[in-house]
Amino acid sequence: MATTRDTVPVDLFLQGYPAPMREVADELRRIVRATIPESIEAVKPGWRIVGYDVLVGRRSVFYAWIGLEPIHVHLGFHWGAFMADPERFLEGRGVTKRVRWLTFLPGDRLDRDRLAAMLHDARRAALLSPAERFALTMDRDLDLPVGVAD
Repeated sequence: MATTRDTVPVDLFLQGYPAPMREVADELRRIVRATIPESIEAVKPGWRIVGYDVLVGRRSVFYAWIGLEPIHVHLGFHWGAFMADPERFLEGRGVTKRVRWLTFLPGDRLDRDRLAAMLHDARRAALLSPAERFALTMDRDLDLPVGVAD
């Protein structure tokens, strides 16, 4: 089961957003926790997001986040540039070096299977070594400058 770090409680953090955005965020939270139950969920107040880490030995690795805005909600992937995205669903190319995201509006249908596959891939990408990330920049077009892996 997903655990929560001692920080600002997620529900309290979400109260600062309009109800339609909270509903989207709550559904995304359920999907993340059902897909990768060992995730550590924590509000990252400086970034104004709900972040998700996985443990690797004694350390944790940040792999995904939910960010609410007044008119939409993002499900983001910290190492998204290194995810498989053949249908190019992920946003952020040409905007950020490595972060990618999906954007949802209230009423959007959330495809649980597709999101689950993306979350698993986000976890995989977060666990890559710097050498593996560098190799990916050489093997395929990630919209990154050559050699930018971290």
